[in-house]
Amino acid sequence: MRPYDPSPSQEDIDVTQRIVECGKLLGIELLDHIIIGDDQYYSLKEKGYI
Repeated sequence: MRPYDPSPSQEDIDVTQRIVECGKLLGIELLDHIIIGDDQYYSLKEKGYI
């Protein structure tokens, strides 16, 4: 069984950016989008997408 790579797809990045924009319209801040897999995680906030 291959380990799961938590790196985001382009769709993950696009959806996250849309959620951020929608949140701005509603006055809601998106704190982070985290992808978890095999003892690893990928934080889109840490990588500068949020």
